[in-house]
Amino acid sequence: MTSTLKDMMAAANAVVERIDAERARALVAEQGALLLDVRDAPEIEKTGRAQGSHHIPRGMLEFRADPESPYHDAELRKDRPIVLHCASGGRAALAGKLLKDMGFSEVYNLGGLKDWIEGGGSVDGAIDPGM
Repeated sequence: MTSTLKDMMAAANAVVERIDAERARALVAEQGALLLDVRDAPEIEKTGRAQGSHHIPRGMLEFRADPESPYHDAELRKDRPIVLHCASGGRAALAGKLLKDMGFSEVYNLGGLKDWIEGGGSVDGAIDPGM
């Protein structure tokens, strides 16, 4: 059976809770959640990123999330809530489902960087384009 983007988005949105910036900030402040930006580096170079966020491009997420991978990122822990965002929320939803499929239980979709900003979140400057 094949899936369309529409099917994949519906499946992701069914299992990854969408939250607003206020709840995202509370999760970060009160529970130590990881605010994770899954956009590509050129996007971040142009817009900056949510203050305090961690960056892993969606295309590298499986490699960074698996503790057995030589590319594992220690910021990704199954005992830590993860709040994802991208530019509009689509990639964050898909990334969230991926993390859920890999055993991460507390995963949320903030939506896009604009949702963070419109919700009162601060933005840091651009990252090193080598990431």
